[in-house]
Amino acid sequence: MSTFILPQRPEDVPTAFAERFNSGDADAVRELYEPGACFVPESGAPVRGADAIAAQNAPFLALGLPISVTPRRVHVVDDIALLLVDWEIGGKVAATATDVARRGADGYWRYLIDSPFGAGRRGAEDQDQAED
Repeated sequence: MSTFILPQRPEDVPTAFAERFNSGDADAVRELYEPGACFVPESGAPVRGADAIAAQNAPFLALGLPISVTPRRVHVVDDIALLLVDWEIGGKVAATATDVARRGADGYWRYLIDSPFGAGRRGAEDQDQAED
């Protein structure tokens, strides 16, 4: 178990992810997901479960570069939150995530659905238009 504190507010989930990611501690990142969470990689083919999600996060952690996150919108209904978050890893990868977090019985918020490329790579629309 890591020494990181789990988020008590939905708007803190992205920052908690960044802190854990930037520590390089894959187990700390894993703690931010519910046991039955879903991760949607750039391919769009969702994976479920802690091991599959860790495998999807591993290549990004292996870059050894810091992630920066900027929450754009947080919409909350009861114990469910929709998070729209702009993120960038060391200037190498950038996108806008469309994530769903849920408050557990313990009062902490964790990812239920993590879709880091939910809104596509940032700047991709500009590139597509430039190619037309």
